[in-house]
Amino acid sequence: MSKILEMNEIALSFGKEKVLKDINLSVDSGEIFGLLGPSGAGKTTLVKVIVGILEATKGSVWVQGKKMPSLELMKSIGYMSQSDALYQELSAKENLAFFAALYGLKKKEREEVINKAANIVNLSKELNKEVRHYSGGMKRRLSLAASLMHSPGLLILDEPTVGIDPLLRQSIWDEFHKLKESGITIIVTTHVMDEADKCDRLAMLRDGSIIACNTPEKLKAEQGVESIEAAFLAYGGGAQ
Repeated sequence: MSKILEMNEIALSFGKEKVLKDINLSVDSGEIFGLLGPSGAGKTTLVKVIVGILEATKGSVWVQGKKMPSLELMKSIGYMSQSDALYQELSAKENLAFFAALYGLKKKEREEVINKAANIVNLSKELNKEVRHYSGGMKRRLSLAASLMHSPGLLILDEPTVGIDPLLRQSIWDEFHKLKESGITIIVTTHVMDEADKCDRLAMLRDGSIIACNTPEKLKAEQGVESIEAAFLAYGGGAQ
């Protein structure tokens, strides 16, 4: 299976603080890859390095065989940050049209792309509603739709379901698996243990380092435990 992402000896410091420490990581094309860890573990910093928003102090990042940061590659990556970057006074459709324009889609393409993305996140009937009237869950789904506007091959989602009720969270994960089936590779950060269990493979982060990486089943089996939470603690992910 081909690698869509390779990270070699990635380290990043802010002043004297080491945020990422010698990260070696690869992601296969067509998988859902999870980054699991508590707040402050380095998950958001790591995905920002992958996307090209931050540049590592040391090491190299390769996406689709090309070295990052690359403006050309950044245009082919879908990125959904923790905070919703939406215009509250505009309708959902106007927001998506704005992102479509940013990605350079021609006017005749935008309507089709907007409808397709809205359908994926189940917002087709709410497109004309102003975003300020959306619930938190609807805003997260709209942000996901915005990240899909340019049909990315790699989708990077930073805590996409934070603050969302369990029922809606399951619905969004169902959409992730549909996107995977369509050929999109997904990297998702989470601190929710049951979400981590839904990933094809998983890297556990603690204090800027990867403490374990494998399929959820193998991570549990290696520690002789029945839950990802127990595995995370056994690998050293608990409080010190």
